[in-house]
Amino acid sequence: MNVRRHHISALALAAVTALGAGTLSACSSDSAAAGNTDKFDVVASFYPMAFLAEQIGGGHVNVSSLTEPGQEPHDLEISAQQRAQLEESDAALYLKGLQPSVDEAIGQASGLKTKIDAATLTKLEDHGDVEHEHEGEEAHSEEEEHARDPHIWLDPVKYAEVAKGVGAAFEKADPDHAADYKKNTEALVKKLDGLNTEFADGLRNTKTKVFFTNHAAFTYLAERYGLTQEAISGLDPESEPSPARIKELQQEAKADGVTTVFYETLVSDKTAKTLADDAGLKTDVLDPLEGITDKSKGDDYFEVMQANLTALKTALGAK
Repeated sequence: MNVRRHHISALALAAVTALGAGTLSACSSDSAAAGNTDKFDVVASFYPMAFLAEQIGGGHVNVSSLTEPGQEPHDLEISAQQRAQLEESDAALYLKGLQPSVDEAIGQASGLKTKIDAATLTKLEDHGDVEHEHEGEEAHSEEEEHARDPHIWLDPVKYAEVAKGVGAAFEKADPDHAADYKKNTEALVKKLDGLNTEFADGLRNTKTKVFFTNHAAFTYLAERYGLTQEAISGLDPESEPSPARIKELQQEAKADGVTTVFYETLVSDKTAKTLADDAGLKTDVLDPLEGITDKSKGDDYFEVMQANLTALKTALGAK
Protein backbone atom coordinates (compact mmCIF):
# COMPACT_ATOMS: atom_id res chain seq x y z
CA MET A 1 0.00 0.00 0.00
CA ASN A 2 2.97 2.28 0.53
CA VAL A 3 2.39 5.16 -1.88
CA ARG A 4 6.04 6.14 -1.97
CA ARG A 5 6.94 3.06 -3.98
CA HIS A 6 6.33 3.69 -7.70
CA HIS A 7 8.12 1.00 -9.69
CA ILE A 8 8.72 -2.65 -8.89
CA SER A 9 10.30 -5.13 -11.26
CA ALA A 10 8.33 -8.23 -12.20
CA LEU A 11 10.89 -10.42 -10.42
CA ALA A 12 10.74 -8.32 -7.24
CA LEU A 13 6.95 -8.28 -7.35
CA ALA A 14 6.83 -12.06 -7.57
CA ALA A 15 9.20 -12.36 -4.64
CA VAL A 16 7.22 -9.92 -2.53
CA THR A 17 3.95 -11.66 -3.36
CA ALA A 18 5.35 -15.02 -2.28
CA LEU A 19 6.69 -13.57 0.95
CA GLY A 20 3.49 -11.72 1.67
CA ALA A 21 1.43 -14.89 1.37
CA GLY A 22 3.63 -16.60 3.90
CA THR A 23 3.56 -13.91 6.56
CA LEU A 24 0.00 -14.64 7.63
CA SER A 25 1.07 -17.96 9.11
CA ALA A 26 4.70 -17.27 9.93
CA CYS A 27 6.16 -13.77 9.93
CA SER A 28 9.29 -13.15 7.94
CA SER A 29 12.21 -11.10 9.21
CA ASP A 30 13.37 -10.38 5.65
CA SER A 31 13.05 -6.70 4.82
CA ALA A 32 11.65 -7.63 1.40
CA ALA A 33 8.51 -8.81 3.17
CA ALA A 34 7.59 -5.29 4.28
CA GLY A 35 7.12 -2.21 2.15
CA ASN A 36 6.91 -2.20 -1.62
CA THR A 37 3.53 -4.00 -1.67
CA ASP A 38 -0.02 -3.01 -2.50
CA LYS A 39 -1.16 -4.00 1.00
CA PHE A 40 -0.98 -2.19 4.33
CA ASP A 41 2.65 -2.91 5.24
CA VAL A 42 3.21 -3.48 8.95
CA VAL A 43 6.53 -4.11 10.70
CA ALA A 44 6.09 -5.78 14.08
CA SER A 45 8.81 -5.79 16.72
CA PHE A 46 8.37 -9.43 17.78
CA TYR A 47 5.89 -12.32 17.71
CA PRO A 48 3.08 -11.11 20.03
CA MET A 49 2.85 -7.87 18.08
CA ALA A 50 3.04 -9.64 14.72
CA PHE A 51 0.25 -12.02 15.77
CA LEU A 52 -2.04 -9.10 16.58
CA ALA A 53 -1.27 -7.45 13.24
CA GLU A 54 -2.01 -10.66 11.33
CA GLN A 55 -5.24 -11.43 13.18
CA ILE A 56 -6.60 -7.90 12.91
CA GLY A 57 -5.29 -7.11 9.44
CA GLY A 58 -6.27 -10.36 7.76
CA GLY A 59 -5.78 -10.30 4.02
CA HIS A 60 -5.33 -6.54 3.89
CA VAL A 61 -1.95 -6.46 5.61
CA ASN A 62 1.56 -7.60 4.85
CA VAL A 63 3.28 -8.31 8.18
CA SER A 64 6.95 -8.84 8.89
CA SER A 65 8.76 -9.22 12.20
CA LEU A 66 12.03 -7.58 13.19
CA THR A 67 12.75 -10.52 15.50
CA GLU A 68 13.47 -13.83 13.79
CA PRO A 69 11.81 -17.05 15.01
CA GLY A 70 13.96 -18.48 17.79
CA GLN A 71 15.76 -15.21 18.48
CA GLU A 72 15.59 -13.90 22.04
CA PRO A 73 13.82 -10.55 21.54
CA HIS A 74 15.59 -8.78 24.41
CA ASP A 75 18.90 -9.28 22.55
CA LEU A 76 17.78 -7.84 19.21
CA GLU A 77 20.01 -5.26 17.56
CA ILE A 78 18.45 -3.47 14.59
CA SER A 79 20.43 -3.69 11.34
CA ALA A 80 20.76 -1.01 8.67
CA GLN A 81 18.55 -3.13 6.42
CA GLN A 82 15.83 -3.23 9.07
CA ARG A 83 16.04 0.53 9.53
CA ALA A 84 15.43 0.91 5.79
CA GLN A 85 12.55 -1.54 6.11
CA LEU A 86 10.91 0.68 8.72
CA GLU A 87 11.20 3.71 6.47
CA GLU A 88 9.46 1.84 3.63
CA SER A 89 6.54 0.52 5.68
CA ASP A 90 3.13 1.98 6.41
CA ALA A 91 3.08 1.16 10.13
CA ALA A 92 5.17 -0.23 12.95
CA LEU A 93 3.71 -2.10 15.92
CA TYR A 94 5.99 -2.45 18.93
CA LEU A 95 6.11 -2.57 22.72
CA LYS A 96 8.23 0.24 24.06
CA GLY A 97 10.57 -0.77 26.86
CA LEU A 98 11.07 -4.37 25.80
CA GLN A 99 13.60 -3.90 23.00
CA PRO A 100 15.66 -0.70 23.29
CA SER A 101 17.13 -1.13 19.81
CA VAL A 102 13.63 -1.23 18.31
CA ASP A 103 12.51 1.79 20.32
CA GLU A 104 15.44 3.80 19.00
CA ALA A 105 15.02 2.71 15.38
CA ILE A 106 11.29 3.46 15.29
CA GLY A 107 11.85 6.80 16.97
CA GLN A 108 14.35 7.73 14.25
CA ALA A 109 12.22 6.47 11.33
CA SER A 110 11.08 9.84 9.97
CA GLY A 111 9.34 8.32 6.96
CA LEU A 112 7.20 5.96 9.04
CA LYS A 113 3.66 7.34 9.12
CA THR A 114 2.02 5.21 11.82
CA LYS A 115 3.83 4.17 15.00
CA ILE A 116 1.74 2.04 17.36
CA ASP A 117 3.18 1.54 20.84
CA ALA A 118 1.33 -1.27 22.62
CA ALA A 119 2.56 0.05 25.95
CA THR A 120 0.19 3.00 25.55
CA LEU A 121 -2.85 0.78 24.92
CA THR A 122 -3.03 -0.86 28.36
CA LYS A 123 -1.56 -0.18 31.79
CA LEU A 124 1.97 -1.43 32.41
CA GLU A 125 2.82 -1.99 36.06
CA ASP A 126 5.96 -1.81 38.16
CA HIS A 127 6.04 -5.23 39.77
CA GLY A 128 9.09 -4.44 41.88
CA ASP A 129 10.94 -7.33 43.48
CA VAL A 130 10.39 -10.75 41.97
CA GLU A 131 9.95 -12.42 45.36
CA HIS A 132 6.87 -12.52 47.55
CA GLU A 133 6.58 -12.32 51.31
CA HIS A 134 5.62 -15.23 53.52
CA GLU A 135 3.32 -14.63 56.43
CA GLY A 136 5.28 -13.25 59.36
CA GLU A 137 8.35 -12.52 57.23
CA GLU A 138 9.78 -9.30 55.94
CA ALA A 139 10.20 -8.80 52.23
CA HIS A 140 13.34 -10.31 50.80
CA SER A 141 16.16 -7.86 50.34
CA GLU A 142 17.36 -8.88 46.90
CA GLU A 143 17.67 -5.69 44.91
CA GLU A 144 16.54 -5.28 41.36
CA GLU A 145 16.11 -2.24 39.21
CA HIS A 146 12.41 -1.57 39.03
CA ALA A 147 10.91 -1.05 35.61
CA ARG A 148 7.48 -1.35 34.09
CA ASP A 149 6.83 -4.98 33.27
CA PRO A 150 6.31 -5.35 29.49
CA HIS A 151 4.91 -8.93 29.45
CA ILE A 152 1.30 -7.82 28.95
CA TRP A 153 0.53 -10.35 26.20
CA LEU A 154 0.60 -13.21 28.73
CA ASP A 155 -2.54 -11.78 30.34
CA PRO A 156 -5.42 -12.37 27.89
CA VAL A 157 -7.34 -9.43 29.33
CA LYS A 158 -4.50 -6.95 28.80
CA TYR A 159 -3.72 -8.46 25.40
CA ALA A 160 -7.36 -7.88 24.41
CA GLU A 161 -7.05 -4.23 25.47
CA VAL A 162 -4.01 -3.90 23.23
CA ALA A 163 -5.86 -5.61 20.38
CA LYS A 164 -8.64 -3.03 20.58
CA GLY A 165 -6.12 -0.21 20.36
CA VAL A 166 -4.30 -1.79 17.44
CA GLY A 167 -7.59 -2.30 15.63
CA ALA A 168 -8.50 1.36 16.08
CA ALA A 169 -5.06 2.43 14.81
CA PHE A 170 -5.41 0.23 11.71
CA GLU A 171 -8.87 1.68 11.01
CA LYS A 172 -7.47 5.21 11.17
CA ALA A 173 -4.35 4.49 9.09
CA ASP A 174 -6.13 2.43 6.42
CA PRO A 175 -9.75 3.65 6.36
CA ASP A 176 -10.60 1.80 3.14
CA HIS A 177 -10.58 -1.45 5.12
CA ALA A 178 -11.77 -0.10 8.46
CA ALA A 179 -14.89 -2.26 8.56
CA ASP A 180 -12.87 -5.45 8.19
CA TYR A 181 -10.35 -4.36 10.82
CA LYS A 182 -13.18 -3.66 13.24
CA LYS A 183 -14.78 -7.04 12.57
CA ASN A 184 -11.49 -8.91 12.94
CA THR A 185 -10.68 -7.08 16.16
CA GLU A 186 -14.02 -7.97 17.67
CA ALA A 187 -13.51 -11.63 16.75
CA LEU A 188 -10.02 -11.67 18.28
CA VAL A 189 -11.18 -9.99 21.50
CA LYS A 190 -14.00 -12.50 21.82
CA LYS A 191 -11.52 -15.35 21.48
CA LEU A 192 -9.23 -13.78 24.07
CA ASP A 193 -12.19 -13.38 26.42
CA GLY A 194 -12.82 -17.10 26.05
CA LEU A 195 -9.19 -17.87 26.82
CA ASN A 196 -9.41 -15.73 29.94
CA THR A 197 -12.44 -17.72 31.09
CA GLU A 198 -10.59 -21.00 30.52
CA PHE A 199 -7.64 -19.84 32.62
CA ALA A 200 -9.88 -18.51 35.39
CA ASP A 201 -11.90 -21.73 35.57
CA GLY A 202 -8.90 -24.03 35.21
CA LEU A 203 -6.80 -22.36 37.91
CA ARG A 204 -9.53 -21.53 40.43
CA ASN A 205 -9.08 -24.63 42.61
CA THR A 206 -5.47 -25.78 43.00
CA LYS A 207 -3.41 -27.39 45.77
CA THR A 208 -0.84 -24.59 45.61
CA LYS A 209 -0.88 -21.08 44.19
CA VAL A 210 2.89 -20.73 43.77
CA PHE A 211 4.95 -21.58 40.72
CA PHE A 212 8.64 -21.13 39.88
CA THR A 213 9.79 -19.68 36.56
CA ASN A 214 13.10 -19.02 34.86
CA HIS A 215 12.48 -15.26 34.67
CA ALA A 216 9.72 -12.93 35.77
CA ALA A 217 7.59 -13.02 32.63
CA PHE A 218 4.34 -14.27 34.16
CA THR A 219 3.51 -11.72 36.85
CA TYR A 220 0.50 -10.30 35.00
CA LEU A 221 -0.83 -13.80 34.43
CA ALA A 222 -0.25 -14.71 38.09
CA GLU A 223 -2.03 -11.60 39.32
CA ARG A 224 -4.96 -12.16 36.98
CA TYR A 225 -5.65 -15.66 38.29
CA GLY A 226 -4.72 -15.33 41.97
CA LEU A 227 -1.33 -17.05 41.69
CA THR A 228 2.19 -16.15 42.85
CA GLN A 229 5.14 -16.33 40.52
CA GLU A 230 8.57 -16.94 42.04
CA ALA A 231 11.23 -16.09 39.45
CA ILE A 232 14.78 -17.39 39.54
CA SER A 233 15.86 -14.23 37.72
CA GLY A 234 14.18 -10.88 37.28
CA LEU A 235 12.67 -9.32 34.17
CA ASP A 236 15.94 -9.94 32.30
CA PRO A 237 16.04 -13.63 31.30
CA GLU A 238 19.84 -13.56 31.06
CA SER A 239 20.48 -12.27 34.59
CA GLU A 240 22.14 -14.69 36.99
CA PRO A 241 20.54 -15.40 40.38
CA SER A 242 22.64 -15.12 43.51
CA PRO A 243 23.45 -18.23 45.61
CA ALA A 244 21.29 -16.70 48.34
CA ARG A 245 18.35 -16.50 45.92
CA ILE A 246 18.73 -20.16 44.97
CA LYS A 247 18.78 -21.13 48.64
CA GLU A 248 15.64 -19.05 49.27
CA LEU A 249 13.82 -20.78 46.43
CA GLN A 250 14.75 -24.20 47.77
CA GLN A 251 13.26 -23.26 51.13
CA GLU A 252 10.17 -21.74 49.54
CA ALA A 253 9.54 -24.84 47.45
CA LYS A 254 9.00 -26.78 50.68
CA ALA A 255 6.99 -24.02 52.35
CA ASP A 256 4.67 -23.44 49.39
CA GLY A 257 4.23 -26.98 48.10
CA VAL A 258 5.91 -26.20 44.79
CA THR A 259 6.33 -29.25 42.54
CA THR A 260 7.78 -27.81 39.33
CA VAL A 261 10.40 -25.38 38.05
CA PHE A 262 9.38 -23.95 34.69
CA TYR A 263 11.89 -23.01 32.02
CA GLU A 264 11.55 -21.48 28.55
CA THR A 265 12.18 -22.42 24.94
CA LEU A 266 14.37 -19.42 24.01
CA VAL A 267 16.53 -19.21 27.15
CA SER A 268 19.01 -21.68 28.65
CA ASP A 269 17.37 -24.15 31.04
CA LYS A 270 20.59 -24.82 32.97
CA THR A 271 19.75 -22.78 36.09
CA ALA A 272 16.17 -24.06 36.26
CA LYS A 273 17.26 -27.69 36.02
CA THR A 274 20.02 -27.19 38.60
CA LEU A 275 17.51 -25.74 41.05
CA ALA A 276 15.06 -28.56 40.33
CA ASP A 277 17.72 -31.23 40.87
CA ASP A 278 18.89 -29.67 44.13
CA ALA A 279 15.37 -29.24 45.49
CA GLY A 280 13.95 -32.53 44.21
CA LEU A 281 11.47 -30.83 41.87
CA LYS A 282 10.18 -31.57 38.40
CA THR A 283 10.80 -29.36 35.35
CA ASP A 284 8.47 -28.34 32.56
CA VAL A 285 8.09 -25.63 29.92
CA LEU A 286 6.07 -22.47 30.51
CA ASP A 287 6.39 -20.54 27.28
CA PRO A 288 6.54 -16.72 27.49
CA LEU A 289 5.52 -16.63 23.82
CA GLU A 290 8.25 -14.27 22.72
CA GLY A 291 8.62 -16.31 19.55
CA ILE A 292 7.29 -19.48 17.90
CA THR A 293 9.80 -22.20 17.00
CA ASP A 294 9.78 -25.92 16.28
CA LYS A 295 10.14 -26.44 20.04
CA SER A 296 6.96 -24.50 20.81
CA LYS A 297 3.99 -26.52 22.04
CA GLY A 298 1.71 -25.07 19.40
CA ASP A 299 1.72 -23.14 16.16
CA ASP A 300 0.27 -19.85 17.37
CA TYR A 301 -0.54 -17.74 20.43
CA PHE A 302 -3.71 -19.57 21.38
CA GLU A 303 -2.25 -23.07 21.05
CA VAL A 304 0.79 -22.21 23.16
CA MET A 305 -1.33 -20.49 25.80
CA GLN A 306 -3.48 -23.62 25.99
CA ALA A 307 -0.30 -25.64 26.54
CA ASN A 308 0.74 -23.20 29.27
CA LEU A 309 -2.62 -23.65 30.98
CA THR A 310 -2.27 -27.42 30.90
CA ALA A 311 1.25 -27.20 32.36
CA LEU A 312 0.12 -24.87 35.16
CA LYS A 313 -2.86 -27.03 36.07
CA THR A 314 -0.59 -30.06 36.39
CA ALA A 315 2.09 -28.26 38.38
CA LEU A 316 -0.36 -26.53 40.74
CA GLY A 317 -2.51 -29.61 41.29
CA ALA A 318 -5.73 -28.28 39.77
CA LYS A 319 -8.83 -30.03 41.08
